[in-house]
Amino acid sequence: MFPLRDNIPSRHRSYMMWTLLALNIAFFLAGLGLSDVQEFKLFHLFGVVPARYFDPHWAMFQGYPEGLLLPLGTHMFLHSGWLHLIVNMWTLWIFGDNVEDVMGPFKFLVFYLLCGLGALAVHMLTNSSSTMPVVGASGAIAGVMGAYFFLYPHAKVVTFLPILIIPFIFELPAVFYLGAWFMTQVLSGMLAPAGGGGVAWWAHIGGFVVGMLLLRFFRDDSRCYYCYRSETWKEWK
Repeated sequence: MFPLRDNIPSRHRSYMMWTLLALNIAFFLAGLGLSDVQEFKLFHLFGVVPARYFDPHWAMFQGYPEGLLLPLGTHMFLHSGWLHLIVNMWTLWIFGDNVEDVMGPFKFLVFYLLCGLGALAVHMLTNSSSTMPVVGASGAIAGVMGAYFFLYPHAKVVTFLPILIIPFIFELPAVFYLGAWFMTQVLSGMLAPAGGGGVAWWAHIGGFVVGMLLLRFFRDDSRCYYCYRSETWKEWK
């Protein structure tokens, strides 16, 4: 399933969501001219390789530099290909503006980065010996989706589902769409081979849960007009 749009309007301009989207695109475009060898070095230096943190002797033998903090932030702005970038940015565009709406831009930035770090922590704990670099914004965006799950459960998400060659487009309540998405990540994470088979399933799971847990500390109820409160939804409907 792929989300096309939701039905929740934003009451405030989404400055930070658009800034994050632009930064991710800019980082990706800047790396388009790299050779395969250069891209490999970029991902291993500025992505996060769990074994680099859990096995310092291996990391030293492989020639990794000593700096360990920078990749924790830069990995969220690197993507492995056009599809990886488009799916992440499209999802951020659909759900990010409404989550920023109830936090404000600077709180949303902190929330987004903490979700990304939380997602990374879960991935590293479940794949501590992995030598594959983790890149992408999907962990942080999963946190945004986790917040949306609590804020707008009765929102409608227009969903695209291809079955064989037939495209189906239909509306789902956000609670069902996001719940199904989360369960898909859990099932995929449980069935995936060691290392996730190239997808950081447990980062998605961790980010979603961290987003739900952190929401209470970042939401501003005075900005939360379309959130799920009975009197608000009666008026909105």
